[in-house]
Amino acid sequence: MWWMYALLSAVFASLTAIFAKIGVKNIDSDLATAVRTTVIMILVWSIVTVKGTLPTIHNFSRNTWLFLILSGIATGLSWLFYFKAIQLGKLSAVAPIDKLSVALTIIFSIIFLGESISLKSGIGVGLIIAGVLILLF
Repeated sequence: MWWMYALLSAVFASLTAIFAKIGVKNIDSDLATAVRTTVIMILVWSIVTVKGTLPTIHNFSRNTWLFLILSGIATGLSWLFYFKAIQLGKLSAVAPIDKLSVALTIIFSIIFLGESISLKSGIGVGLIIAGVLILLF
């Protein structure tokens, strides 16, 4: 079932890029990110409220809070840089470079989480990096 969520994530991420490229035309990219973030915040808090999971927030440990906050900071910075990049560049060039995050996530999961990968995954990471380099030069 996880792969269906991953596929839906990819579809909506793609639509996000298209809609964002159109949306940032002729406006400040940071302001566009703020509007987008507000919409996301309202949507997600609404879902959590309707599901009834909001009261479980009291069960969060300090470690959970710390890493969720760090994740939020990283997400915010990622979105700010992404919106500026798509405002200044072609989406068809920015999006593949942005997806270098896939290779970086795999590398970071090995370094920081102690995960292991197969030879096939290692080759895939290498191909992603090679593809990005080809696009850049």
